[in-house]
Amino acid sequence: MAKKQLDKTYYTSQKPRLLKDFDKNMGKYGRKVLSSKLGDDLGDIVLKEGRKEFESLIPKLPYIGGKKNPCTMYLIQSAWALALYRALRNHGKTLEEAGKMVYDAVDLQIHSYPKFLLRLVGRWQISKSTLRRQAAETQKRTYPQDWVAAFVEGDGGEFDFGIDFMECGISKFLSTEGADEFVPYLCLTDFAVSEAMGTGLVRTMTIGEGAEKCDFRYKRGREVKEGWPPQFLKSGGK
Repeated sequence: MAKKQLDKTYYTSQKPRLLKDFDKNMGKYGRKVLSSKLGDDLGDIVLKEGRKEFESLIPKLPYIGGKKNPCTMYLIQSAWALALYRALRNHGKTLEEAGKMVYDAVDLQIHSYPKFLLRLVGRWQISKSTLRRQAAETQKRTYPQDWVAAFVEGDGGEFDFGIDFMECGISKFLSTEGADEFVPYLCLTDFAVSEAMGTGLVRTMTIGEGAEKCDFRYKRGREVKEGWPPQFLKSGGK
């Protein structure tokens, strides 16, 4: 009973803090991007509507282990992005326009941190030991809405190590919210993060684009060549 109750109240019990985090991140970096693209007045309106939308999404976020699961933060951040996306669409912006603004906000946010700190975080978060441990934990399939992954040993040349995601928590969440079309744009922000952290991400497929898995391959120090515009737009896809 206690666990079921936690599942239902984990996010709602933290609503003030979650809204504060939204304001700190989207309210700062999102506002800069929105103001540059839409002007100050409309940008503020969109941000206000996005905040209200995020508040409505808080009770819908699936419980996947709370603080014990690092992917919980990724789910919350996906709700920030979904909220902003919906607000932009309500003001007539296209999927591509909204996707670009969300990408720019994430890129601006991640590059606001000192480079040395980003590289340290990258070495800790994106390491063999961390990814191997996280992948093994997902194999337990404790929470249906969580990620499921497998660690991939490096090949001694093209990549140091990798991780394959057979199930994606963000893809599942956005699907339940009827926003499958937005998933590939969120996937794209992984490259902005990798570039900032120096982890050298290469990826050839994603669940968000209809593949059977997402194949993350890391090689520290390698140039990250993906970004905006995404390959699916370059090739005339979505």
